[in-house]
Amino acid sequence: MANRYALRMDRPNSWTVFDIFTGQPAEVEQKIMVGIRTRRAEKLVVELNTQDVKRREDARRTP
Repeated sequence: MANRYALRMDRPNSWTVFDIFTGQPAEVEQKIMVGIRTRRAEKLVVELNTQDVKRREDARRTP
């Protein structure tokens, strides 16, 4: 299954977490994920992709 979220560098140590299917920045708790420090951005990508995989698996199980 393809990951939905990835990182795009804004400038050194500043990243955007974005949706690879739409090209738009991700939104978490009503905040746009732009200008985030490296470690936080990396963690967010893992969290968002994990949530997305779970959501898609659950959707497949639902008749």
